[in-house]
Amino acid sequence: MGKGTPSQKKQYAWNLILAAVVSQVGCLTTFIVVVALLVGLWLDARFGTRPWGTIVLLVLSVPVTLVLMFWIVRRLTGRIRPTPSIFSTEEAKGDGPQEP
Repeated sequence: MGKGTPSQKKQYAWNLILAAVVSQVGCLTTFIVVVALLVGLWLDARFGTRPWGTIVLLVLSVPVTLVLMFWIVRRLTGRIRPTPSIFSTEEAKGDGPQEP
């Protein structure tokens, strides 16, 4: 992406960050549900409790997935550094409000 205005490049970078977060959370959610399903089926086959082990583990995978999604999004958004706003550049030029 060699061409474009700085704001377009900034939006492109932001879109890549969002796509990375969404894909990471989506893959993690799928992984947790599949593991819960397989472990539940294995437990049901081993102890003869069909379908209760699978149902319980699938239901328990929902809050685990939500907590992990929240944790990942907080961790990744904590790495984002804010860019200087238009107000800080105006203040630097002397056009903005001055402190007493």
